[in-house]
Amino acid sequence: MTASHDTVEPVTERTHDNSWSANLEKPHHAEDRELVLAQARDAVDHTEPGNHVNLVTHGDHGHPETYLYEELDAAYGDAVDYEYVEQCGCGGHVTRVHVDQ
Repeated sequence: MTASHDTVEPVTERTHDNSWSANLEKPHHAEDRELVLAQARDAVDHTEPGNHVNLVTHGDHGHPETYLYEELDAAYGDAVDYEYVEQCGCGGHVTRVHVDQ
């Protein structure tokens, strides 16, 4: 059963004028790829230009290149650059998204 997006706490409620990490690997993220994508966009939207956000995604969804990169390209085009950083020991994946100035 997937959690309603309305009942899940937001990944952030403030704009970050620094580099930060968004935790998208909680149990409700494992159950709902659309939630991961929505909160990834929210995290990027809450990152000031010139900074980056590390999107830490749940391992159950596989490598982010199979679903996240296309979403970032569609939502932001050339306004962001992203790179794969590493797979965590817990199985999750870290993608660093640089918000261009």
